[in-house]
Amino acid sequence: MTGKQVATMSPSPQVAERSVPGAPSAGAVDALAQVLADVLHLDEVASDSHFFNDLGADSLVMAHFCARVRKQADLGRVSMRDVYAHPSIGALALALAEPVPATLPEPPTPVPSTRPMAPAAGKARYAVCGTLQLLVFISYSGLIAFVSVRGYEWISQASGLLDAYLRSALFGAAAFLGLSALPVAVKWVLIGRWQPQQIRIWSLAYFRLWIVKTLVRSDPLVLFVGSPLYTLYLKALGARIGSGVAIFSRHVPLCTDLLAIGDSAVIRKDSFFPCYRARDGLIETGTVTLGKDTVVAEASVLDIETSLGDGARLAHASALHSGQAVPAGEHWHGSPAQRAEVEYEVVGPAACGALRRSVHSVTQLLSALLVYLPLSVGGIGILLAEAPQLSAVLEPGPTVLTTWVFYRDALAVSFVLLFVITPLGFLLLATVPRLLARTIEPDRTYPLYGFHYGVHRTITLLTNRRFLTRLFGDSSGIVPYLRLLGYDLSRVEQTGSNFGTEVKHETPYLSSVGTGTMVADGLSINNAEFSSTSFRVSRAAIGARNFLGNRIAYPSRGRTGDNCLLATKVMVPVDGRIREDVGLLGSPSFEIPRSVRRDSGFDLMNRGETQRSGLVAKNRHNAASMVLYLLVRWLYAFVITMVVSGAAELYTSIGAEAIALGNVLVVVVSAVYFVLVERAITTFHPPGPLFCSIYDRRFWRRERFWKVPSETYLQVFNGTPFKNVIWRLLGVRIGRRVFDDGCYLTERTMVTIGDDATLNAGSVVQCHSQEDGAFKSDRSTVGSRCTLGVGAFVHYGVTMGDGAVLAPDSFLMKGETVPRDASWGGNPAHQIRPGSAPETEAER
Repeated sequence: MTGKQVATMSPSPQVAERSVPGAPSAGAVDALAQVLADVLHLDEVASDSHFFNDLGADSLVMAHFCARVRKQADLGRVSMRDVYAHPSIGALALALAEPVPATLPEPPTPVPSTRPMAPAAGKARYAVCGTLQLLVFISYSGLIAFVSVRGYEWISQASGLLDAYLRSALFGAAAFLGLSALPVAVKWVLIGRWQPQQIRIWSLAYFRLWIVKTLVRSDPLVLFVGSPLYTLYLKALGARIGSGVAIFSRHVPLCTDLLAIGDSAVIRKDSFFPCYRARDGLIETGTVTLGKDTVVAEASVLDIETSLGDGARLAHASALHSGQAVPAGEHWHGSPAQRAEVEYEVVGPAACGALRRSVHSVTQLLSALLVYLPLSVGGIGILLAEAPQLSAVLEPGPTVLTTWVFYRDALAVSFVLLFVITPLGFLLLATVPRLLARTIEPDRTYPLYGFHYGVHRTITLLTNRRFLTRLFGDSSGIVPYLRLLGYDLSRVEQTGSNFGTEVKHETPYLSSVGTGTMVADGLSINNAEFSSTSFRVSRAAIGARNFLGNRIAYPSRGRTGDNCLLATKVMVPVDGRIREDVGLLGSPSFEIPRSVRRDSGFDLMNRGETQRSGLVAKNRHNAASMVLYLLVRWLYAFVITMVVSGAAELYTSIGAEAIALGNVLVVVVSAVYFVLVERAITTFHPPGPLFCSIYDRRFWRRERFWKVPSETYLQVFNGTPFKNVIWRLLGVRIGRRVFDDGCYLTERTMVTIGDDATLNAGSVVQCHSQEDGAFKSDRSTVGSRCTLGVGAFVHYGVTMGDGAVLAPDSFLMKGETVPRDASWGGNPAHQIRPGSAPETEAER
């Protein structure tokens, strides 16, 4: 993949421009040519041959080329960005002609990156921490069970419908207030005020941090993200937040005393600003400061010790690495961010004063306390009262769990919930959001926290159903489903893989995707823009014959047209000319080839009768996967019903402890169940290295692996030793004492992680890639004591040497080799600090 740099975008600050005082030496040209010839298995390579157009190389091959060049100190340090900008040996040698310092300065950090790593925690400390975490979880489950049982007993004594409603409302309000206040109280008791510090992972100090993190992020007030109630919650936790601030990201910050946000600032969805990071076996806490009227756009990452001055803007899919500060009034973009040459436009202000915010908050609270909670609490009571087979377990007498009637009825109830209620949901999705959408005009600015804002949020909530997107994704069924929601998909060229299993949007009625376009997982169509006082919805149009990689935030002002390749984690440009017939990579993005010769080998399978017959067979296989997906969920609902019913029956003899046991068993049984499901799916066809067409049966099996098992149950184990146990059960080759704060592994059996590695929240190790009709996958290795920063993405065929660090929000491309103890960062990632030890044969 090559191409020229987009004129409006400058290189990353760590990739300094090299002035070329003269021609490179013949020896350097010959050496580079010999390395490339060896990688391509050719006798020789001409200095003016284009890497991709003439030699047929691809990004994976060129990643191996870069790794070999970096091993020869006399050739200089070369990155994939250099290869794209200088796509021939002659041009590359010219760019590398001037000597480059052995190290480039790393952005300032609160703790020097060259400091010694924290000593390994040790088996005893690791085990003690896990034991304490388990005891806390059991104790908290017991507390919830005790309160729930007492509440249900009190409500069940109601003398009439009105009395039952009042009791449900009072109990629901008390439970809501208690669950909201408990995390705040625990934070102040266990932590007090957060200070910039280092906390050794698996220590008692970390145990306290984990308790606070778990409670703070499970607080009911987290459900009010985007509301003034949410900012009030963060203030109660110690954050310094000015007036008129709007926060739409569901990633809850932890070290709130270190968070300062000025008046009228806005943080948009999917952004990370946790005020801590895990690195080298330590938790490092640090400040995040946003001035007045600042904007942090979608899918951005703010590392510790970062700041934005008054009126500053950080564009979507961007990141501030530790020590970076955006001056007042400046607009920055990229990962790591740099000054943009054009301003990042934001929606204009609207009248949204304190009264409107107060009324909105009060309305939300009253709706929750007087409507949703009483219905939820009372609904459970009605279910138990009206379903004899369920309510019987609460009464003394012969056990109902030994009668086949109970199991029959439980299966029937779970069948109705899954196979009857779900189809009825389609009728809701096809009607109610469409009617609501008529009240909102595109490109018109509306104030926050009013009628139109409530309508927009309702549309977003109703039409983003992950269960249904996963059901239909990676199959031909996703096209009619998205059309049902309101997507404009033009004339569809059905491939059976038009969209992945993760697609989300702000409003489907202003989402357009052109003919022949294919989309991988993780697409977020951001067709709503927010300021601290207003919002507007606009059409987001993705052109025809595009391919979109993973984890792309596509804005309504995206400047891409037809026949584009948008690489994984690319920052879609919002200024300049409309890009067509090119590929885009990186943040900020630069141009690369739309396709390479290697991927064209499957073109014959993607057209004509071969494609039609392949699609028919693929549809049959995908339909079986969808049925299996539903059956697995049906059986899961039945199993959980059994667990809950057994706990309810034991309640009659041992009391609330049985309900607490049931709460714990639900978590354990869920993990065991989905581990068994995944192992059953992969027993006969385990994922492995693969290069094939999307009409190859081996690819369809990989789609089934992505669809049928679940991963949501893993979240409860983040930050505990039990996450590593589950990874091992799922086939991950994982070392000892690995700290996983929320990493996602797409193909578990293809990942190797060494001892004492540190995996931050939002990080991903993805062992595959799809580009148009070609699918590629390979194994990836993360060495011992490695660190993956917040939001970092590791592609397939990657090797990270022991002690290597990947900075937050970085994209480590396929085939890259990171030397031992080196620091890499950026999108695409490149070397920031070189390694301190020679590479092993495995790393080569």
